[in-house]
Amino acid sequence: MLGLPKSTEMSKQLPKKAVYAKFQMNTAAKEKIDADISRIAIVNEISPDKINIPAGEEVKNFFVLLVTLKKKNFDEKNIAILSKLIPQNILFILEYEGQSKIAVYRTKLIQTDWMPTESCTIELRGLNLDKVWENVIRSLESGVWNEELTLDENIALHEQQEKLKKQIEKLEKKARAEKQPKKKFELVQRIKKLKEQLCADREELK
Repeated sequence: MLGLPKSTEMSKQLPKKAVYAKFQMNTAAKEKIDADISRIAIVNEISPDKINIPAGEEVKNFFVLLVTLKKKNFDEKNIAILSKLIPQNILFILEYEGQSKIAVYRTKLIQTDWMPTESCTIELRGLNLDKVWENVIRSLESGVWNEELTLDENIALHEQQEKLKKQIEKLEKKARAEKQPKKKFELVQRIKKLKEQLCADREELK
């Protein structure tokens, strides 16, 4: 899958019972997982003995998990739980009726848009698996990257930008509907400050 070398392919089913047992889930938690997820399988292992790329200082290998979903509108918290299922880094293929997203959980769920499953591909680029893993995440997370910042610092700034954009959109909608000039002016000033903060964050990413 994902256009990865055949040497990385494997097929190991992970029963949902194993998830329930590992995290000692109560009935309500089990039902949430079961409502979203049909099957879980490890389909690829990316490691030095499978591909001609050495291990990194942090990333010695990573796995690709195919998660077959029961519905498109899944709860991201369930994928966050699965990310802790094994101690290695996990790249997810979230599949629903021939459509898939590629995703990674790292402080938040970083994911692509839905696309035909056969169109989902990733490149293994990097001198070691640290760089390969970083480049995989970069390929999923849109936006500008500052080479002087760490991976997590870039992700945090991207997340902050998204929050600011949502706040601005919400306030702009409120300002358009506001009839009182004084309140409208106050909203416009708040929007201005948020836009200045957004510009400052963008500059930090350059």
